Amino acid sequence: MPETLESYVQGSWFTPREQGEPMFDANTGEVVAHLSSAGLDVAGAIDHARRVGGPAVRALTFHQRANLLKALAQHLMEYKDEFYALSHRTGATARDSAIDIDGGFGTLFSFSSKGRRELPNSTVILDGPLERLGRGGTFVGQHVYTSRPGVAVQINAFNFPVWGMLEKLAPAFLAGMPSIVKPAPQTAYLTAAVVRRIIESGILPEGSLQMIAGGHEGILENLGPQDIVGFTGSADTGALLRHHPAVAEGGVRLNVEADSLNCSILGPDVSTDDPEFELYIKQVVTEMTSKAGQKCTAIRRVLVPEAMADAVVEALSARLSKVVVGAADHPDTRMGPLATPAQREEVRKAVKALRGSCDIVFGDPDHVEVVGADAEKGAFVSPVLLRARPGAEEPHDVEPFGPVSTVITYSTTAEAVELAARGKGSLVGSLVTGDPDVAREVVLGAAAWHGRILVLNRDNAKESTGHGSPLPVLVHGGPGRAGGGEEMGGVRGVKEHMQRTAIQASPDMATAITGFWTTGSKRTVEEVHPFRKNLSQLRIGDTIASAERTVTRADIDHFAEFTGDTFYAHTDEEAAAANPLFGGIVAHGYLVVSLAAGLFVDPDPGPVLANFGVDNLRFLTPVKEGATIKVTLTAKQITPRTNADYGEVRWDASVTDQDGETVATYDVLTLVAKGEE
Repeated sequence: MPETLESYVQGSWFTPREQGEPMFDANTGEVVAHLSSAGLDVAGAIDHARRVGGPAVRALTFHQRANLLKALAQHLMEYKDEFYALSHRTGATARDSAIDIDGGFGTLFSFSSKGRRELPNSTVILDGPLERLGRGGTFVGQHVYTSRPGVAVQINAFNFPVWGMLEKLAPAFLAGMPSIVKPAPQTAYLTAAVVRRIIESGILPEGSLQMIAGGHEGILENLGPQDIVGFTGSADTGALLRHHPAVAEGGVRLNVEADSLNCSILGPDVSTDDPEFELYIKQVVTEMTSKAGQKCTAIRRVLVPEAMADAVVEALSARLSKVVVGAADHPDTRMGPLATPAQREEVRKAVKALRGSCDIVFGDPDHVEVVGADAEKGAFVSPVLLRARPGAEEPHDVEPFGPVSTVITYSTTAEAVELAARGKGSLVGSLVTGDPDVAREVVLGAAAWHGRILVLNRDNAKESTGHGSPLPVLVHGGPGRAGGGEEMGGVRGVKEHMQRTAIQASPDMATAITGFWTTGSKRTVEEVHPFRKNLSQLRIGDTIASAERTVTRADIDHFAEFTGDTFYAHTDEEAAAANPLFGGIVAHGYLVVSLAAGLFVDPDPGPVLANFGVDNLRFLTPVKEGATIKVTLTAKQITPRTNADYGEVRWDASVTDQDGETVATYDVLTLVAKGEE
């Protein structure tokens, strides 16, 4: 007899006291497993996350968390064959499984990379520059992101049982929050298999990941204002969650990513002879048949110029006729079944509603030929293409969550934008065009109604990841009907799980709190040049106060001749004198920076291995011949690199002249050997 899935809570696997509801093989209708959470201590699981998981994750720096995500991705890749076999049972073909499984692993790798490259090796993120709040510089403001002492509850959809979990887990973990995963019942057995491998690995700290296999009763009731719920699913369920007292009154942060009536627009400039036409047809069919159309990003509305409608319908029908429907693991199959027979009935019901103002031009929702399986025992359905009649309303209101799209015509580009907006908010829209003017009009007109817009043409087609592929570095979510939420987006997704706070303090206090040197804070000038200190010896605030250097006309002339930078302000006295900003010959900005480097650099071999960049360079006061400059260089941020014998040091550089005026400011980035602790 098929087993009942276990939940993982409070450090152990929990067997429910009831067998629960069956989960079916989408291809054969056979029972794969049962699902129940009867007897599970939901409050205990949430307490375990807060008390055990949260402190363990928050004790790690962003870089340490990022390295664990990388190790986790590498570990899970060893079990791909196991996961693919289960994925086939959900109805996913090999191509579909790659999107879900490999896409999930890729998301872990991506967030790991972002965490190591874009976040500090600490537990605090600065948000924006320092705000000077008083004239004397003794009162400053700094926005910071810190970890929330709560739990991230992730209620996932059935269509992506692996990626859907990992794309929420990765940013939450990086942000320092433990996760409780609640997979959708239809495909929970695949999510559970991945979670089991994660727990067995011991890579993540105990309590940072728990899974509730079964209902979500009692979860929201036990959450509070430091907790976050990430939900992916229907707009109706999202609306119910918004009105739950824990959210509406209790302060629980809710992020909703709902299904939407996404559109793809064929530009008015595209003819059947253009490569963009074939790109458009291929993209629509791909989005109709990938995951059997069970994607929240699938193309539901095919918006085309009136004159192109017949050609589009003909081309789409021809390509759809070549799509082989069948068992997910059959070698000839190009589209597998829906997740469940119940889902098939929902699709048929939606098609029936659409037929009130649309005509079927390809496919039959009640009949389909399949290979390798029984069409009725499995949850199979034919791809269905409809064509809207003039003034049709249903295509903008009814979403068939399956391999169904509707061709809708427009007469002007402005009308195309208006039709796109009638979806009332979408996760993604796409435009296929070769005309920059069309691209600008459509994108700027439709952007307010979309979380993401793809502009596809012959130039980017080879590298494009497609209309329906959310990427970990870009935001995933959308306004209105799409839920109003936002996920991923690289570091943006991490910050969504954190608390932003404005800190008001003296510069020294701001430095102590954040771990970053703050303008106006104390500097430490010692006899030992800071460039002679390795990473373990260097401290925030260590400073080089340089000697002075007079900038001569000979310096300016030599720099101009040597570099070829003969801009008139450096070489033509009459023209320079007429310039209202300069009033005479001035030194090149890069000459000033070069001379400054000569003033602060220690020439002998030592812990400083390399200078790898300059950030935020600003030239503030012109330097004329005869001016005397000096530089103050202060250790601003120290970031040890994990798995390396060196780290990064960011130095605050301030160049001033003989009058005390600031000439230039910038950050110098160096690599410094760690040395002995």
